[in-house]
Amino acid sequence: MRINVFAKTEDMGKDAAAFIAGKLQGAIAAQGEARLLLSTGASQLDMFAYLVQLPVDWKKVTMFHLDEYVGLPESHIASFRKYLKERFVDKVGGVKEAIFVNGEGNIEENIAYITRRLREKPIDVGVIGIGENGHIAFNDPPADFNTQESYIVVNLDDRCKAQQVGEGWFATTDDVPKQAISMSVPQIMQSKCIVSIVPHTVKAEAIENTFRQPCTNQVPATILKTHPDWNLWLDGDSAARIMTL
Repeated sequence: MRINVFAKTEDMGKDAAAFIAGKLQGAIAAQGEARLLLSTGASQLDMFAYLVQLPVDWKKVTMFHLDEYVGLPESHIASFRKYLKERFVDKVGGVKEAIFVNGEGNIEENIAYITRRLREKPIDVGVIGIGENGHIAFNDPPADFNTQESYIVVNLDDRCKAQQVGEGWFATTDDVPKQAISMSVPQIMQSKCIVSIVPHTVKAEAIENTFRQPCTNQVPATILKTHPDWNLWLDGDSAARIMTL
């Protein structure tokens, strides 16, 4: 485990972006390509702003992402497909392939497709955020730590919905879809390297619980502590409750 704490969120994002780029460059040098798994949300904005400027051969990078709301059109401001296209794929001029989670249409077929593509080769770098309720992807507590599926349909809890409203993606919690397609916890843990970028005061409780609690599905992020190459970036606000641990 590697923990990086920066006073300023912008500096945190810049350093995390450089680390991700270095890992991708290393994978490309070693195997001719890289596979990248991305999270979204307000916490990742600074990282993306810097990552898209770095000298990675993006045409050799295949991108996956963690989750998407069920039934939400891509045109909606909260769509994670829209988020990643506008803030990443379009900014770098395209990648080798962008394989998105599609929450519209035939959900079973969509999950089967992305599962097949994901299992072709390992993920080199997984960018995995931590939610205010301690979730990773949309695996809200109590998360399923034992499923053999790569992507699952999950029900979103009230605190998760409130976070989406707080970040400005929806007007009210009633507007937040009740379900999402999420990469499972066991699948996330198969990433060769995991990077978590977790800024802001609203994440301080989740970070404290991640470190104070044993590995438990009631705080899904605690499982990241068992990964052999977990790298965590915090700002002064999100780290406030663990600085004395």
